[in-house]
Amino acid sequence: MNSIKKTAYVIIFMALAIALSPFTSIPVGIARINPTQHFVNVFLAVLVGTAWNTGAAAGISVIRNAMGVGTLLAFPGSMIGAVCSGLAYKLTGKVGMAVAGELLGTGVLAPLAGSLVIAPGLMGKEIGFMALFPGFFLSALAGSLLAFIVLKALIKIDVIHTESFVQP
Repeated sequence: MNSIKKTAYVIIFMALAIALSPFTSIPVGIARINPTQHFVNVFLAVLVGTAWNTGAAAGISVIRNAMGVGTLLAFPGSMIGAVCSGLAYKLTGKVGMAVAGELLGTGVLAPLAGSLVIAPGLMGKEIGFMALFPGFFLSALAGSLLAFIVLKALIKIDVIHTESFVQP
């Protein structure tokens, strides 16, 4: 796939995530979870690959923070999931593995990074992994499962041809 198509997909999915942020951003403790981000991460993992997906996640996080519907925890919450979902899809070519990568990245690794680095270092708050884990994991689960269902349906009705996208 050429970079023009990848750019178009990234812009469309960033716009979707940003437009829905005020409605899907849910305060959970010091974080504001956003299942739409995880939907976008899984979709872009399949459509454009890891680097583009991670760039989109970073851009969405910047804009969500500027709009006041995100916190600094949006960065690890979106970007680590984007990396893990993109790599999992690239290695296997399976949508289900992109979901698993998103759950590992956002659901487990991001709350760890958030509790060790972001919250104490950048937000000036001490918060433990278990305070972030449930919200991050449930947010990733909701968004990822919706992406899985929609992607599988689009593949089944031949709207998306995964062989033309990122493959191992």
